[in-house]
Amino acid sequence: MLEVLTNAPLNTVQDLGRPESISYGVACGGAMDCNAFTLGNILVGNSPDAAGLEIVFFPFKIRFQQDCVFAITGAPAKVRLDAVPLPSCWSMMARAGQTLVMEAPEKGMRSYLTVAGGLDVPRVLGGRATDIKGGFGGFEGRGLQKGDLLPCGKSTTCSMPTNGLGLAALPQLPHKNGLELHVLPAAEYEEFTQESQACLVQQQWRITTQANRVGFRLEGDTSLQTRRPLSLLSHGLLPGTVQVPPSGQPIIQMADANTCGGYPKIGIIAEPDLSLLSQMPPGGLVTFRMITHEQALTRFRAHRQHLRQLAEQIDAAKAYILTQ
Repeated sequence: MLEVLTNAPLNTVQDLGRPESISYGVACGGAMDCNAFTLGNILVGNSPDAAGLEIVFFPFKIRFQQDCVFAITGAPAKVRLDAVPLPSCWSMMARAGQTLVMEAPEKGMRSYLTVAGGLDVPRVLGGRATDIKGGFGGFEGRGLQKGDLLPCGKSTTCSMPTNGLGLAALPQLPHKNGLELHVLPAAEYEEFTQESQACLVQQQWRITTQANRVGFRLEGDTSLQTRRPLSLLSHGLLPGTVQVPPSGQPIIQMADANTCGGYPKIGIIAEPDLSLLSQMPPGGLVTFRMITHEQALTRFRAHRQHLRQLAEQIDAAKAYILTQ
């Protein structure tokens, strides 16, 4: 059991979302930075889709009500277990009664707390992620409040090296002054003028303050225009879709993306890049690089292979240390 010690309305229970429920009009949801979230579950010996916490509101404090293996990943927050500072991307054993304090990270926007066994909240529509718009999933369908008691699932992790276990080198976070997003042409790409197609990839775009779990609005010096006025029926959307409203300034749909919409779509972001984008603050600059479907699949497969290799390396390191 984890006891929440601070009000944190934007901090939520998440997993890897509900992709199979999109056809019912339910947002995919789940962790914004799936890379960091999955790494956290790897570090504590969970399956990748075990539920954990997405933390965007700091300082954040919890008390462990039971002995528990946990990990902190994502944006490198300053973390203390009681008075002991802990590194990022590290798993440790907490004892019952110990308090974890997380201060705001200097870089990045979202940190993640995973625990061995995952957070034992009910599955709703196939997932445990919090859907704040719908008011369901996660812990009572809302952000966390002081006094909440979050149950932990049963863990197969029996032991942990005394000083914990983690990565020697932290995963790279994007620099706010430049993140390249790999994008594929979307359904209405050819409806945009050649000038707009070129402008999409040639200019920098700034993330506005209208950036949240639903979508990131961008602004650039030159707006994007279609060859002729388009009147589209609402149609299905996925996270990563780049829509262009009448203003000509793109919107990137994020984890809690609307499941349908009528704005023309100029592109869709390759999945691994969405995790990097989620760590970009308002005011951060992004550029687009057009790739082919085959290149996107290659990047996706390489990313999955990298995660599998990390899991194997961490398991091997843990086994080696515990036998010494």
